[in-house]
Amino acid sequence: MTQRTLGEWLAYLEQLHPSAIDMGLERSQQVAARLGLGQPAPRVITVTGTNGKGSTCAFVAALLQAQGLKVGVYSSPHLLCYNERVQLNGVEATDAQLCEAFAALEAGRGETSLTYFEMGTLAAFWLFERAQLDVVVLEVGLGGRLDTVNVVDADLALVTSIGVDHADYLGNTRESVAYEKAGIFRQSRPALCGDLDPPQPLLDKVRELDCPFYLRGREFNLDIGATHWQWRGRDARGKVVELLDLPLLNLPMENAALALQAYLLLDLPWDAKQIGATLRATKVVGRLDRRVLDWQGKRLNLLLDVGHNPHAAHYLAQRLARTPPAGRRLAVFGLLADKDLDGVIAPLFGSVQSWAVAPLDTPRSRPAVELETALQNLGAPVTSYASITAALEAQCALAAAEDEILLFGSFYCVAEALEWLARRSTEEAAHGITG
Repeated sequence: MTQRTLGEWLAYLEQLHPSAIDMGLERSQQVAARLGLGQPAPRVITVTGTNGKGSTCAFVAALLQAQGLKVGVYSSPHLLCYNERVQLNGVEATDAQLCEAFAALEAGRGETSLTYFEMGTLAAFWLFERAQLDVVVLEVGLGGRLDTVNVVDADLALVTSIGVDHADYLGNTRESVAYEKAGIFRQSRPALCGDLDPPQPLLDKVRELDCPFYLRGREFNLDIGATHWQWRGRDARGKVVELLDLPLLNLPMENAALALQAYLLLDLPWDAKQIGATLRATKVVGRLDRRVLDWQGKRLNLLLDVGHNPHAAHYLAQRLARTPPAGRRLAVFGLLADKDLDGVIAPLFGSVQSWAVAPLDTPRSRPAVELETALQNLGAPVTSYASITAALEAQCALAAAEDEILLFGSFYCVAEALEWLARRSTEEAAHGITG
């Protein structure tokens, strides 16, 4: 049989199971047991939460790699290519590695039908196990209790934040969401929570499993100043540890604080200077991601963020308030149809002086006319365009050097902008070579 390319494998996986999302662990557990994938590394750190999972995973992995540990990271979704989902020691898995893993899963699953996400998650475990890593950091895709990541027992279980999202699967209250996310906790193993006010079901699960519990605002906390921030936490023996005068970060410092508490519990070397430098150097594409763009003789400031639910929008609004541009803030915005449109734009419309909205390149997109109408009802100046690219180019033409262009609302939105930026960079390089 001719070997499949990665693109062919992904197309095959999309039609392998009757439904794209089929919550439950039984199928994944069967295949994981058959292939010996239940312990992809000696230490496992699992991260769930409504928002902040990606940056928390990035901070944890960076702190571990700074100590010379071999670290694997599994995350989702990806922005530009599937390989982003599986990292081995800071390097994305190659097409060949992923194809080999998918082939192994296909041969080993027997008659068990797996979804695209289940196959991808188990393929990551297969690669991690063969890479002989020291630690793996696993980002939950949806919820926690019934997510495929949860077939592996976490040594440390982290919950970043708890808000209402994916209500069709997780329920429409913070209590129901907290119950699902607490499903990653394990008997007598540390559970960490970055939410200042976790709902009762999460606290109940901590008590039921007798988990050592580390709650932001109690066992660990942070204080953000004008030029620096500081952190305080407790190690596994209850000793208070502090870090003072940490450099401010572009990524959420609340998530860095959670990652620091996790790192402290692993009893690894603690060098304040190295920790500060490591956190400062950590970047996540598409999350509070600042770029400078040359556009027709102007140098423009661009901020990309994948925030797509009310909880993320409130946080984004807080960060924008801390760093107002010298001029105006112009937005480019697209959203999926199943997201809370009013809840996303309400915190942000007052911070933006001009809106450009567009449909996303997916059947799941909310029509631009709905975005335009919702913003008009709030009295916001808004224009709709045929695509995110067209909307972004229009805002670039409108912007002055002291303005900021905020592009947010969906992974699809940010992905299209990144592709546009990459094309521009390639074209400019080619022009430089030929000119």
